[in-house]
Amino acid sequence: MSEVLGNRRRLRGRVVSDRAAKTITVEVIRSYRHPKYGKMVRQKRRVHAHDEARAAHVGDTVEILECRPLSRTKCWRLLRVVERNPEQESAAAATAAPAPAAPAV
Repeated sequence: MSEVLGNRRRLRGRVVSDRAAKTITVEVIRSYRHPKYGKMVRQKRRVHAHDEARAAHVGDTVEILECRPLSRTKCWRLLRVVERNPEQESAAAATAAPAPAAPAV
């Protein structure tokens, strides 16, 4: 069954927490020009998103989609992981690779 997406908002942000079960915290940064002074203003907002497969981790850039309320604070769901955190990938590869054996003396 295909899901009709309609006019649901999509946001792109960075995962700042993945500690809760099936929930990620995404920080979305919005830049806009101040209407009176003309200065570029950066506005940060943190939202909770549902991550069923636990695919996103801290530092990943993700795209989230607005959905019905899933809990008191959660009304977004993870659409896709846009870019993985390069630091976490290298750390995972370092822990997965076995350390070279020390020569016997």
